[in-house]
Amino acid sequence: MALRIGVPKETAAGEKRVATVPDVVEKLVKLGFSVAVQSGAGDAAHFADDTYRAAGADVVDTAAELWARSDIVFKVRPPSASEVGLMREGGTLIGFVWPAQNPELMQQLAAKKATVLAIDCLPRQLSRAQKMDALTSMAGISGYRAVIEAANAFGRFFNGQVTAAGKIPPAKVFIAGAGVAGLAAIGTAANLGAIVRANDTRAEVADQVVSLGGEFVKVDYEEEGSGGGGYAKVMSEGFQAAQRAMYAQQAREVDIIITTALIPGKPAPKLITAEMVQSMRPGSVIVDMAAEQGGNCELTVPGEVALRHGVTIIGYTDLASRLAKQSSTLYSNNLLRLTEELCKTKDGTIDVNFDDDAIRGLTVLKAGEVTWPAPPPKLPAVPPKPKAAAVAVAAPKGHGHGAGEPMSMRSLAIVFGVGVLLFALVGLYAPASFLSHFTVFVLACFVGYMVIWNVTPSLHTPLMSVTNAISSIIAIGALIQIAPPLAGAGADRPNALILGLAVVALALTAVNMFGGFAVTRRMLAMFRK
Repeated sequence: MALRIGVPKETAAGEKRVATVPDVVEKLVKLGFSVAVQSGAGDAAHFADDTYRAAGADVVDTAAELWARSDIVFKVRPPSASEVGLMREGGTLIGFVWPAQNPELMQQLAAKKATVLAIDCLPRQLSRAQKMDALTSMAGISGYRAVIEAANAFGRFFNGQVTAAGKIPPAKVFIAGAGVAGLAAIGTAANLGAIVRANDTRAEVADQVVSLGGEFVKVDYEEEGSGGGGYAKVMSEGFQAAQRAMYAQQAREVDIIITTALIPGKPAPKLITAEMVQSMRPGSVIVDMAAEQGGNCELTVPGEVALRHGVTIIGYTDLASRLAKQSSTLYSNNLLRLTEELCKTKDGTIDVNFDDDAIRGLTVLKAGEVTWPAPPPKLPAVPPKPKAAAVAVAAPKGHGHGAGEPMSMRSLAIVFGVGVLLFALVGLYAPASFLSHFTVFVLACFVGYMVIWNVTPSLHTPLMSVTNAISSIIAIGALIQIAPPLAGAGADRPNALILGLAVVALALTAVNMFGGFAVTRRMLAMFRK
C-alpha cells in the first residue's frame, strides 16, 4: 500500500523554509507516494497552496490533521515536543534532528516507536551520498548570505574604485574556515571585488581557496587538521596559540571577518576574542556563522546583531532561511534523492536497508530502537601501489633496440647515411626546378616540426585547430591542378593520376579546414561565461 508523505509548516521562530516544493511533489507522486502539505507551509518561501495542489498534493488545514494522517513526515528543523505528540505511532520522520544535541527529543521519538532518518548524520565521505547531502547545500547558501549580510552592514563598497570624488580602497575580508560555507563566502566576496584571505586547519584546501580568488593564510605551526567527513578536528594547544596570534594580526588589518568553524558534537571553538574585536577598526563587521552552536566570537549574541567597540557582530542563526526559496528548493531535492534510495521499487513504499552505508548512517532510530551512532561506513579499499617495473636487461650491442629504448649510435649513423645518399641522388639527377621546390619543402618540414615540438602539450589542441586552417595552401595547389581542364580545350591537361590526387587532396583538406574551425569555436566557447 502506498504511503503518505506529510509536509508540515515549520514552527521554529523565524524559519521560512519548507521541506518540499511543488516541483518535487510531482516527482514524489511519480514514485507512488501521496503527498499532503499543511496550508501555508510554503508561504514564507513564496510557494502558494495552489501551486502544491496543481502539483498533485493535498492541502490540509491543521498540523494535527497532517501529522495524524502521514506515514512519513518531511521536516527542516527538529520537531518540537508538541509536534512529536501529534506524530503517528510507528511513523517515519526525515529531516534535521541533531541527535547529539537533542537527547530528550530522541527519547520522545523512541517512545513513539518512530523510525527517524537524520539528514545531518549522512556519511559525507561517501561519494554516492553527495546528492543527499543537505548540510552541504545549506552551508553553501549560508556562506553566500553571510557575505551579503556583511556587505549590508559595511559602510563601503567591496570593490576598489577611483572616482572624481576620491579613491575608494577595496574591502579586506578574512574568512576563518574554508569548508563548504567558507568556500562559498570566499567566492562571493572575491566576485564582489574584495581582497579575500582565508585560513583553515586542513592544508589541502589551500588550492581551493586560491582557485576562488582568495589568499590562503597559513598558521606558523605544522599539524594536520583534517578530522574526516569534511570537518576539522580539535587542534593541539601549540597550534591554537599560533592560530590566535595569526587571527589577532588579521583582525587589526581587515575590515570584515566571517567565521565558519564547527566541530561535530562540540560547541563552536572560540576564535575571535574580545581583545581582537577591540583591535579592529570602527565600522568593521564580523559575521559569526557558528552562532547557533555558541559562536566563534566571544561577543556574539546568537540570533541578534550586536555593536561592540564600534564593530558590528552579526550572529544570525537563520542565514539559509534568509534565502528561503532557494534553500527550500535545494533541500527538497536532497530529500527527493534520499526517497529514491529508500523506494527503489517506485511503488510508494520505503525500505530502510541497513546494508546500505548511507541509509545506515542516516538512521538514528528504527521502530523506536536507537541505532545512533552508526558504525563507520565501509569505504572501498585503497588499491595497492603498483610494484616498480623490473629493470630491463640491456640488449647486446649490434642487435637493435627494444620498444621505447633510444636508438643506438650505429642505427642513427645508418639512418643518417641513407638520408644523405637519397639527398645526393636527388641533387645529382633531379631537374633544377624540382630541386628548388624540394629544398623549400624540406625546410618547411623542419621549421614546422621544431615549432610544434616546442609548444606546451596542453596547447596542442588549440594550436592544431588553428594550423589546420592553414591547410588552405594545399587547397589552392589542388585547385591549380584541377583548373586547366576547366579553362578550355586549349589548356594543358594534367595527368589523370595527378588530377585524381588533386581532387582527393582538395576533399581531405576541406574536411580538415572546417574541422579546425569547428574545434576552435568549441574550445573558445568553453572559456566564455
